[in-house]
Amino acid sequence: MDLMLTWMQVAALVVAGMCHALLGSVKVPLARKLAIDEARVGGLVSVFGFTLIPMVLAAGFLVDALGKQTVLAGGFVLLIVAMLILATLKSYQMALLAVLVLGSGWSALVNVLNVTSPPAFLPPEDIPRRMAYAMNMGDFVFGMGAFVTPILVVILVRKISLERAFLVLAALAVVPLLLGLGVSWEKLASPSTETVAGGLSILLSDPIVWLCCLAFFCHVPIEASVATWATTLMTNKGVREELASTMLSVFWLTFMGSRLVTALTLPEGANAILVITMAALCIAFTLGIAFSRTAGLTCAMVVAAGMILGPIFPTLIAILLSHVQPSLHGRTVGLFFCIGGIGWTAIPMLIGAYAKRTTVQQAFLIATGSAVILTALSVALGIALPK
Repeated sequence: MDLMLTWMQVAALVVAGMCHALLGSVKVPLARKLAIDEARVGGLVSVFGFTLIPMVLAAGFLVDALGKQTVLAGGFVLLIVAMLILATLKSYQMALLAVLVLGSGWSALVNVLNVTSPPAFLPPEDIPRRMAYAMNMGDFVFGMGAFVTPILVVILVRKISLERAFLVLAALAVVPLLLGLGVSWEKLASPSTETVAGGLSILLSDPIVWLCCLAFFCHVPIEASVATWATTLMTNKGVREELASTMLSVFWLTFMGSRLVTALTLPEGANAILVITMAALCIAFTLGIAFSRTAGLTCAMVVAAGMILGPIFPTLIAILLSHVQPSLHGRTVGLFFCIGGIGWTAIPMLIGAYAKRTTVQQAFLIATGSAVILTALSVALGIALPK
């Protein structure tokens, strides 16, 4: 195992997690600086999400064509450029440009880092049978970066200003970029013999690839919906805003903790069983949220959601990467996130639109529908996987 790769991977995952949480963390001081309302802030968040759909797919093809180091380094350069634009913002149009660059850079990082997690956290001989360990461990580190970002931003804005806070984040992105120079990338190369069309044809004709991608399509909006509306659901039941914010932090802690526990305890061969179990539990907690009549039950369901949702994504992508030949891993991750990104964007928008006509709590039944389909897809995946 390459120790330099491990250190680079940890630093890169922390930075990627920070970028994932960045817009939500800076939206209040950024809105104040640009004198924009919540709708325009929401527009920035939407641009980030929409950018992910084509760019992560493009990054997948670039990884398989140009190599992991080139795409990862390019991603970090784009992140640094985005931070510099944000540090010198003068208008909303500049903010939109910064978010486009940020989303493009983050897409490149997400693609490469999902492919490099197994060799970063496991010896080569253990990768085929312990892929779920590597992916859950990597996503635990990613989650730590996302978790500390709101705290770090508050401290930096208070101590040195919003503009300089972006410069600090740009400096942090330089660390994994420099560490990457010491990685033996040639050992990670998986030369591809397939053409662009041929490789995509292999993936699109594989039922297991489709089952994993569609399961992610159903899973990721459930996660996004809990993260977006948890505080609203709790305050509507009479929970104080401060306590609701604390409970949201507990949600993220249990979310990360469940990934660490899964990495350390999941038995070999139990990947599909874990996904099926957690998908079925998603039905339970979304129904619990939709029909809860008390603050206590709503808070309990939010915390339970963190434990249930946490290991689904890394275990799903572990199943997918274990199934697909290494030379197609970049394109596989790109396709996985592209299809998932559509669900990530569309289903929360549907929940939000329905909530305007009814309530957020009632609209959560749409998330239950996603959980039911996720469970069916997970069972089908368990049946389809070779024994």
